[in-house]
Amino acid sequence: MPSIYKPTKAEVHAAYNTTLPDIIAPNLKVLFSGINPSLYSAAVGHHFARPGNRFWKAIHLAGFTDRLLSPFEDRTMLDRGFGLTNLAARATARADELTNEDLAIGHQDLAEKLEQYQPKYLAVLGVSAYRTAFKQPKAQMGLQKELLHNTTIWVLPNPSGLNAHYQIKDLAEVYGEFYEFATQS
Repeated sequence: MPSIYKPTKAEVHAAYNTTLPDIIAPNLKVLFSGINPSLYSAAVGHHFARPGNRFWKAIHLAGFTDRLLSPFEDRTMLDRGFGLTNLAARATARADELTNEDLAIGHQDLAEKLEQYQPKYLAVLGVSAYRTAFKQPKAQMGLQKELLHNTTIWVLPNPSGLNAHYQIKDLAEVYGEFYEFATQS
């Protein structure tokens, strides 16, 4: 498979319920956690790869990267001290296809990753999924009060193009607030 790959419709459909490997290492500065892989991302084997997903642009504009990265460069995040995972492992067309059980299991799996790898910060990309998975129904965006295995948690908006509440400038601003916090402390 070439480094930049556009899957066929059949390949995207066949990615239902498959998983995407984490990009993770011990003692990261930030572990970014999406809600779950899109079918497109699972089909190509790279995080936040679906056209229209604004993750790469948001983290670049916020200051996490010195240039706009392609999803096909996702493994280079480790070189910057950042990792990528998902709250729920299975790929779906939309995050709302996940069950509360998927998110509860995802919380447990994520807790185990935090205990093992000890990132300084966990950035959960989606407040609704965070509220359900972490059993925090009133949680808001931003810094959370509780730690999980000594990891500080920050909730950010989902960068999916389906999240119409946040335009790219809004994402860049709130991701930038997290960047400032994470690099100042």
